[in-house]
Amino acid sequence: MSEENHLYINGTWEKGEGKKRTLINPHNGQVLRSLADASKSQTEKALHAAKEAFDQTGWATNVKLRADFLKKAADEIENSANEIAELESLNTGKPMRESIIDIEDTVTCLRFYADFVEEQDMKDIDMEDGTTSRILREPIGVCALVVPWNFPLLLGMWKIAPALAAGNAVVFKPSEVTPLSILKVVEIFDRIGLPDGIFNIVLGDGDPVGDTLITHPLTDKVSFTGGSETGKKINEKCARALKRVSLELGGKSPLIVFDDADVEVAVEWILFGGFFNQGEVCVASSRILVQDSIYNDVLARLKDRINEINVGDPMNDSTEMGPLINQSHFDKVTRYLEKGVEEGATLYGGEILDQEGYYIRPAVFADVKQEMSIVQEEIFGPVITIQPFKDEQEAVNLANDTVYGLAAGVLSVDVERAESVAARLQAGTVWVNNYHIPYIEASWGGYKQSGIGRELGPEGFYAFTEVKHMNVNRTLASPEWYS
Repeated sequence: MSEENHLYINGTWEKGEGKKRTLINPHNGQVLRSLADASKSQTEKALHAAKEAFDQTGWATNVKLRADFLKKAADEIENSANEIAELESLNTGKPMRESIIDIEDTVTCLRFYADFVEEQDMKDIDMEDGTTSRILREPIGVCALVVPWNFPLLLGMWKIAPALAAGNAVVFKPSEVTPLSILKVVEIFDRIGLPDGIFNIVLGDGDPVGDTLITHPLTDKVSFTGGSETGKKINEKCARALKRVSLELGGKSPLIVFDDADVEVAVEWILFGGFFNQGEVCVASSRILVQDSIYNDVLARLKDRINEINVGDPMNDSTEMGPLINQSHFDKVTRYLEKGVEEGATLYGGEILDQEGYYIRPAVFADVKQEMSIVQEEIFGPVITIQPFKDEQEAVNLANDTVYGLAAGVLSVDVERAESVAARLQAGTVWVNNYHIPYIEASWGGYKQSGIGRELGPEGFYAFTEVKHMNVNRTLASPEWYS
């Protein structure tokens, strides 16, 4: 990839013919790189390349080829981990120690699906009529994969690895804001010999690039991670053609703290759940529900701890929270801080740092009511609310009382009670005495307006397959149905 060529189509790097774009370092506002988006015709070219590669290269039928590629990609990414992590932190503002974890998880994801696809085998079912049925899982075809800016490489690999493992061809659109780490990975893909056209990357925003990928007749499957409102529009467009679609959308996730939890330990989980990656996480525990008997103690300790979090340059080893991604998102988060105060909540923290970059200190809203926008709407920043509850039922009622259902957490020494409460929460992932950690082996996705379908684990692989039932009668004879 040269300084000018940032599209990868049919095994060749190309210069974008669309809108010119400048990437800004969120730490200091300085220019990182200038590049050009794909045009509509280049996006269509990538889809045609993927279709031709899927039909003609044998990728879809060669399990060993696919598994070997994923394993080799994992090794090469692991060898370049520091370089890729640095790009990730410069581009997103997340601390380096978080970016390193993202690269490690990316490598784990590739290896998991390489092993998973090798372990798949067909099972024959002997039927009572003497025929044999075989259940096959086959690749869908051309998959358009679209990811957001907060975890550009990791969330991308959650789609790329299973899609390729299942035998599909891919056209990938990273966020137009944070393409740098995935572009470095595509250089690796190109170097280790991926068949031309099987993986393509096009840069750009929703119009024309995203919309072309979603609506084009050559696209067989759309997998999107992002905001719920955008997800609804994508779902509507895919529905017109009955196009396969997976959506991992927004969240407003609750963390329930029972009164048998140690206050110090609970507060550390609250900080981690709410402020990891600057709170720019779809599963961030942005609603803290604390049993009333320890509510004041938790709030008092939380007010102290938010001022002790080290906010600063993501490239420094001591940094615990970096800047927000860009000016527009900074403005959105600060508007919510103002709105929460206007609605009558009490704000602790949330100061804007007097320095270059998009820096806000962690914020906690107390004295909130369930109907407030800061309780009901996804802010996607270092802003949490805290509410008291009396008993299990009230905790469950408050936790489930939003349109979202992506994740939740429960903290309690009484694990049996915690598991009972977790079973009543409407969320795709529920952590008990834990939070934030995705497990590649287990599914990931949401209830309600937090999405459709699942990523990771076996379900993440199956989401990129079609199921075929093949029934075989080994004797050709008349059905003897008509007289």
